[in-house]
Amino acid sequence: MATFTTRFLGCKVSFADEQAIRERLLADGHTEASTAAQSADVAVVNTCCVTNEAVAKSRQAASRAARTHARVYVTGCAANLAGNAFAGLPENVRVLDRRSEEIAEAVAGDVGAIGCVQADHRIDRVRAFVKIQDGCSFSCAFCVIPLVRGATRSRSAGAVLTEIRRRVAQGHREVVLTGVNLGCFRDREERLTLAGLIRRAGAIDGLERLRLSSIEVNHVTPELVAAMRETPNVSPHLHIPLQSGDDAVLRAMGRRYTIGQFRARIDGLEDFNLTTDVIVGFPTEDERAFANTQAAVAAAGMTKVHVFPYSPRPGTRTAADDPVAPAVKKDRSARLRAASDAACRARWERRLGSEDVVLLDKPGGGYADDYTPWLVDGAVGEMVRARAVRVSDKGVVAVAA
Repeated sequence: MATFTTRFLGCKVSFADEQAIRERLLADGHTEASTAAQSADVAVVNTCCVTNEAVAKSRQAASRAARTHARVYVTGCAANLAGNAFAGLPENVRVLDRRSEEIAEAVAGDVGAIGCVQADHRIDRVRAFVKIQDGCSFSCAFCVIPLVRGATRSRSAGAVLTEIRRRVAQGHREVVLTGVNLGCFRDREERLTLAGLIRRAGAIDGLERLRLSSIEVNHVTPELVAAMRETPNVSPHLHIPLQSGDDAVLRAMGRRYTIGQFRARIDGLEDFNLTTDVIVGFPTEDERAFANTQAAVAAAGMTKVHVFPYSPRPGTRTAADDPVAPAVKKDRSARLRAASDAACRARWERRLGSEDVVLLDKPGGGYADDYTPWLVDGAVGEMVRARAVRVSDKGVVAVAA
């Protein structure tokens, strides 16, 4: 029997992949070490490569793990990156460049099962991330994900629904459907799109809240919106990457919409909390283009903006282009984050006096139905009905209703 630790860097898809490895090792009878443990037999580091900084952090995590673990398995996106981002690390570090569906089996097979142990272990979170799709068949000029994750492919609806039922039985109050390009989900045998899957998942007994992780604006269809509105336990929150609010930059990025088309797709979604991703400092972005992005974010009613300074990625069409100075990227990032903070606070203030159900995922707080942060007392893992009384820099301050 081996002792092990797991860690993920990056997005919710990376978290779902890490948890699949963790659960497989537990099912094989291995023992998870405390995060405070000084050492263990095995470490799994599921990596990210979306930016140079993410690769650097992944390498640092693998290097640190190598000092305290007998074996280190490097998995995930950075493990599949062209070239060897982990060259020069100690000999006990092994890089597994495999498809995500193969990783849990590869790690478990190398560690070795101890036989006939089939346990069901709860993920130590109050929400479960269920991956329904992986890969991407669209090639944005800046994005390395199709190169490291492969073409789009979907799990069967039956497998997804079975996992959701298992997560509910484990005690999870919320399930988040996640994927690299979520709207590409298809179960052709069942003739199901994402909208149909939402309706079936929402009907599962005991599932209190269902949420989508991130979706491209081209997939925000009337069918999808109707499914979300008509399924009572679906969270009214959509995270829709914008990337830029300037049409010329969007064309250079290889995005498949104009800012006008983006706005048309989200028109009428005022009852949803809309959040987004934006890249600043793309090679063709000048100050005018950045101003267009600021205006587009404000006009679209976005609240939380995840800001990413452009970072050239190997193998992409813009790999050799990075003309915008780091200081300019830093300044634009700060301005956009400040606008995001103001938009979030304005939304929080509009909630004063209202009530919502908060899923407590940490001591003293959690997220309301629309995925806004609320600060309220209660036990971690509980759903608490709360009333908003004031706002702070961290979210809506509430009391039990």
